[in-house]
Amino acid sequence: MKSASLPSLRVEPELRAAAESVLNKGETLSNFVENSVKAQIEYRRTQREFIARGLASRDDAKRTGVYFDAADVHAELRTMLAAAKAESDQ
Repeated sequence: MKSASLPSLRVEPELRAAAESVLNKGETLSNFVENSVKAQIEYRRTQREFIARGLASRDDAKRTGVYFDAADVHAELRTMLAAAKAESDQ
């Protein structure tokens, strides 16, 4: 597969210096930028999927008339978190 290039990017010298200051040993600025772009792509895909699920849930609640109280949901999540913590402590 042929490789492609991302557009070159002009930034303030302070931004470049900040990026270079956090590079891991053996990591190049190009590696850092590529990994940052990949992470941002994954973040945005995940965010879009989350929003789509939320909108679908909203539509389903409107259609069925079944809603859940936020306090009940939070309590259930706290119970799930406590169980997961207890399991990881064993």
